[in-house]
Formats: sequence, structure tokens, C-alpha cells
Amino acid sequence: MFKVGYIIGSLARGSINRRLAGALIKLAPDGMEFHEISYAELPLYSYDYDADYPEVARRFKEAITSSDAILFVTPEYNRSIPGALKNAIDWASRPYGTNAFTRKPSAVIGTSPGAIGTAVAQQSLRSVLSFCNSPQMNWPEAYIQYKDGMIDDDGEVTIDSTREFLSSYMAEFKAFIGRVLTVHPRES
Repeated sequence: MFKVGYIIGSLARGSINRRLAGALIKLAPDGMEFHEISYAELPLYSYDYDADYPEVARRFKEAITSSDAILFVTPEYNRSIPGALKNAIDWASRPYGTNAFTRKPSAVIGTSPGAIGTAVAQQSLRSVLSFCNSPQMNWPEAYIQYKDGMIDDDGEVTIDSTREFLSSYMAEFKAFIGRVLTVHPRES
């Protein structure tokens, strides 16, 4: 059983990316257990905190550390990732030598009403995760153009081709986690 933390790039309660995350969890194959890793309460990061991390930041970082893998589900803000998401990654990767993302398998996906469906934000996030030494699932890429009614109120994907693609994406993510953890087993 893989324990997968998921981080939603938007802090908005009604986010379409939150809706997508719920649908992905429903489409995931057996053997994956999901928990949301919230960062809404984190203050803005400053190295002034490095000597004594606030409790909220310690809990956030521990949630990442205790996960086998991380799934990022993010919107695109101004052709990049949301500032709050970048702040959260900074908290998890600092201080030097205590990066929670080191060798932690990750996958990136997102949805937007726009035709390129978060492609630029995902590339920005991938750059940050590369620096954080997080092995990333590079295929399949998943830039989802959100359409009204695509995911119903019960979290079910209503478009057959989208549901099939997202199911395949989650199956690939599970296989990717297994491959990474074979090469870099979790420390006991």
C-alpha cells in the first residue's frame, strides 16, 4: 500500500483543481491510500524561522516526509504556480539539508478552463521539484482543459475519454512510485 499525499495548488475551497483531485482519488487503482497535505495556515517562509520552525510548518513537513509519494494538482496563475504553493515548497525544503522532497516520487497534474490546461505552471513546478531532488513522473503529461460538468458533484468524471485517461494516469503513477521506491527504498 502506497501512502500518497496530495497537495492542491489552489487555496480556494471551490477550486476546480480540488474537484480534479477528488476525481483522481476515485479513479486510482487499489494499493494507494490518499491524504491531503494542507498548507493554508503556513506563514510566509523566511530563513529567520530555520532555527525554530513553527508547529504548523513542522506538521506540514512531517506529512510530506511520512508519505511514500506526492501528487500535485495545481492551477496556473500568471503562467506559473500559485505563490502559496511555492511558499509551501520552500517550507518543506528548508533549512538546507532537511529537504522533505529528496527522493520522494512526485507527479504533477492540473486543470484550467484554458486550452493549454496548466501546461506552463506544470513546467514551472517541475523545475522547482527538480531542484528539490524529487523524482518526477514525466509521462503521461496531463494538461486538463476543464469543462462545465466534466466532474459531477459526487466526484465522478462524466466524459468517458477523460475518465479513461485519468484512470490510466493514476495507474502509471502507482507503477512509477513502485519503480522509484525499488531504487530508493524508504528509510525505516
